Amino acid sequence: MSNTQNKSNLNGDVHIHKNTDSNSIDKKEDDRPEFETNLANTLLHNFGEKIKIDFIKKNRIKVNVQKENIVEIAKFISLNMKFDHAEAVTGIDYPEQNEIEVVYHLGSYEDNLSNQILALSTSAIREDDPTPGSDRTKLPSLRNVFYSVEFHERECFEMLGVYFENHPDNRRLLLPEDWADIPPLRKDFKIKGR
Repeated sequence: MSNTQNKSNLNGDVHIHKNTDSNSIDKKEDDRPEFETNLANTLLHNFGEKIKIDFIKKNRIKVNVQKENIVEIAKFISLNMKFDHAEAVTGIDYPEQNEIEVVYHLGSYEDNLSNQILALSTSAIREDDPTPGSDRTKLPSLRNVFYSVEFHERECFEMLGVYFENHPDNRRLLLPEDWADIPPLRKDFKIKGR
């Protein structure tokens, strides 16, 4: 029996589902890129069940974590794996699953990592009637780990309604201060008059 179960999506990406009896991914299966597989195995070795490797492909890996563990894992990635900045922070609204996923696209200025993107993902509860900052749609901020997330997290706050706890400045960035509608990147947002 294999230690991993794989499922390919339409883009040909290999999604990894690790069995609990192993803390590594076999590079031989599906000709996964060795360097990226080693990055994933470093995380699995150090965090085991706290992480799920979503996919591994050339220059890219995606790691899913629970929000309770994201700061700890982000610190490890920054200090021990030399990913030193966030190139982007994106959010995806999943109303059917009652959650909003936030993905940190981490990069590095180190020569051997300069082409790599490590996507670190977590999810927040999605409120049907959002009151950003006053409801349960909250995540820990990574601002003290990656300074470059400061404006990205502010954008996720106002556009999706995800409040980042311990962020030094959760003010609006793009919308007017008197914005009274739901966050505009929520799937249930409707443009008035159309």
